[in-house]
Amino acid sequence: MRIAGIMSGTSMDGINIAIVDLSDATTITTIAQGTLPYPAQTRERILAVSNTTCTTAQISRLNFELGELYTKAVRSICQDHHIPADSLELVGVHGQTVYHEGSGPTPNTLQIGEADIIAERLGIPVVSQFRTRDIAAGGLGAPLVPLADYLLFSHPRIGRVALNIGGIANITMLPAGAHANETQAFDTGPGNMVVDQLVERLTSGQQHYDDSGTIATQAQVNEPLLHDLLQAPYYAQPAPKTAGREQYGKDFVDHLVDTGLQLPDLIATATALTAETIARAIRTSAPWVEQIPVAGGGVHNQFLVSRLAALLPGVHVASSAEFGVHPDAREAIAFAVLAHRTWHRRTGNLPSATGAHHPVILGKVSF
Repeated sequence: MRIAGIMSGTSMDGINIAIVDLSDATTITTIAQGTLPYPAQTRERILAVSNTTCTTAQISRLNFELGELYTKAVRSICQDHHIPADSLELVGVHGQTVYHEGSGPTPNTLQIGEADIIAERLGIPVVSQFRTRDIAAGGLGAPLVPLADYLLFSHPRIGRVALNIGGIANITMLPAGAHANETQAFDTGPGNMVVDQLVERLTSGQQHYDDSGTIATQAQVNEPLLHDLLQAPYYAQPAPKTAGREQYGKDFVDHLVDTGLQLPDLIATATALTAETIARAIRTSAPWVEQIPVAGGGVHNQFLVSRLAALLPGVHVASSAEFGVHPDAREAIAFAVLAHRTWHRRTGNLPSATGAHHPVILGKVSF
């Protein structure tokens, strides 16, 4: 079955597409992948409705606009890779998260990007809204990628931790020879999100990320501030747990800027925070780890990856490309896999990762 997976994450940099062939429930062949950057105005409009006060009109209009953009992204990747669009049989779309509150008095989540638009334009079924059923079943609604991580990265004799450094960083623990229902995963804290916001302030919006970690490399990590940031209760909180823009958005960055430190030093310190919180989580939860396949935009930040490797001596830290998975496609592949499971009425969440009371079939289908 040929499926297009669509992912747009908390970094809000663009739309990641993966075209995947699944010959059965476990054999995954990625035949194409790519990214369509968000237009600058679209990105600004997404930020304007994310964990903030806005109007229902803003959200509704953007919901339909993103459906059109997702459709355009799928067609673009098909054209670039000479894949007939009519060979696609199913789409799995995560949507753009504008709010996520997996715990509290009324757990809730909201992803936009109208699936009916995609289904109408492409003429094939679309699975969307993956997170809501897990929350209904008592879970956090995240992380949902661990099942795909298990299929892509688990090994009978080598202990691995699949690491994704997107806007938020998350890990999936894959002990050697473990079964899927033994897989645990959680968000470790910030990935690129804080760094990206600081870079935008430093460059007055001309840059959206620290390319290769160049800014951080030329600056100084403020160790007292890093120490203070590491005292946040979240990092000592037991799994399952999830993080997002609600914790690491504008208010968090405003607090950093209010310290009066130079922005380049804040960028270096925020990058070090990402590395340190990932390393601490892995040392605590997976002391047996031998290999760490790294995916997400953070894999391109050399300062971040080298600092992480130094914090985990003896562990092989490398791009997921070394393990056969393009680092920018991992989550898009995951939602293609989850769509396949939904279509065949198979459960897609792992309660060991999300905290749900039981496994459930995820998503809603637009025919």
